[in-house]
Amino acid sequence: MPEKEIRALPTTIEIRAAEGEDGKRTITGSIKYETDSAEMRDWWDDIIVEQIATGAFSESLKVRDVVGLWSHDTSQVLGNTKSGTLRVFDGQKELRFELDIPNTSVGNDAWELIQRGDVDGVSFGMRVTKDKWSTEDRDDGKIYRRTILDAELYEISPVAFPAYPANEVSARGLEEFKKSEQRAADQYEKEKLSLELDLYG
Repeated sequence: MPEKEIRALPTTIEIRAAEGEDGKRTITGSIKYETDSAEMRDWWDDIIVEQIATGAFSESLKVRDVVGLWSHDTSQVLGNTKSGTLRVFDGQKELRFELDIPNTSVGNDAWELIQRGDVDGVSFGMRVTKDKWSTEDRDDGKIYRRTILDAELYEISPVAFPAYPANEVSARGLEEFKKSEQRAADQYEKEKLSLELDLYG
């Protein structure tokens, strides 16, 4: 089974506070589709970029609840799609979310830190079930591109340091792609050699 991966959102948290004592405190943000991530490097210093295809979460959202957590801590729940305190909208260009911050000690701490700007990033937790690898040449060398075609979305978390760690990238998927590239290159060399032997043999 694929491992859960944590990714940063290329977004800043927007905050909304309703007036009055029982006013709702809501943060919003989005996951952009068809948009390159920051460049990452794996253990072997390969450059990797990722992007999430439009509709990658659509099947997951039909069957799975998503939770809002404080810094990925499962004991510090801020909201849930099941109760309607986390709302997720899946569009053509982005997956947008709205998270109502609760009046709990965790919620109040989170709201204070977000309002002050100490916490201004968001990460999400997903399990990738289908992806596609490709390569492209750039001036400074080759990069590997991973397109996430289908994934289960588990959680959305406001965090102080939204990381996009390279070692979280599905190394197994990249290794398989590198092997298939090598097999294709070996096959090409064999066919070229065979053709040369036929021509000059």
